[in-house]
Amino acid sequence: MRLTKFGHACVRLEKDDRTLVIDPGAFSESTALTGADAVLITHEHFDHFNPDVLRKAMADDPLLEVWTSRVVAENLADLGSRVHQVGHGDAVTAAGFEIHVYGEDHEILHPDVPPIPNVGFLVDGEVFHPGDALTVPSEPVPTLCLPGNAPWMKVPELYEYARAVRPERAFVIHDGLLNDNGLMVMETHVANAGKEAGKDFRRLTPGDSVELGAA
Repeated sequence: MRLTKFGHACVRLEKDDRTLVIDPGAFSESTALTGADAVLITHEHFDHFNPDVLRKAMADDPLLEVWTSRVVAENLADLGSRVHQVGHGDAVTAAGFEIHVYGEDHEILHPDVPPIPNVGFLVDGEVFHPGDALTVPSEPVPTLCLPGNAPWMKVPELYEYARAVRPERAFVIHDGLLNDNGLMVMETHVANAGKEAGKDFRRLTPGDSVELGAA
């Protein structure tokens, strides 16, 4: 499987001749959905879900389907059976990828406002994308898409989350709000978390790819 970073929280996963895209939002490259066979959306925030772009991609490709949280599924309800609502504990197949769904809520953004729904996706037992939550799956996570920066996250939580998940490798997502100075600081902490674990933790720049599961 190949993982490619497409800006901020968006990644593409490719195996054989199939392509799965996770969280192509407003900060993602415009080509993120080109050639996609299936799309996973963790929640409705604009940096993870761009309805206009997704609707155009689905209009251009009548075979393209989406698996997502309740609110996003409701937003796309007019697209009928091509949109699938999923929740914590579900196991589905999307474009030949086996998906296990973990998590229920977005991390707290306001102390007086209940969190919105957020679902994380473990793909083929290899890659876990948590969306905007620090969800720890109940099964091993070889490759973690590790949130690097967010209004709902502090640096100590990055370390705590990496320790809790214990991935073999981690690649940063959710870094689109940072300038060069912020990226330097964040990358230092990610590298330190990897050093602490004795594993490969790093940031991919948009367009960078890694091969996973190779012998």
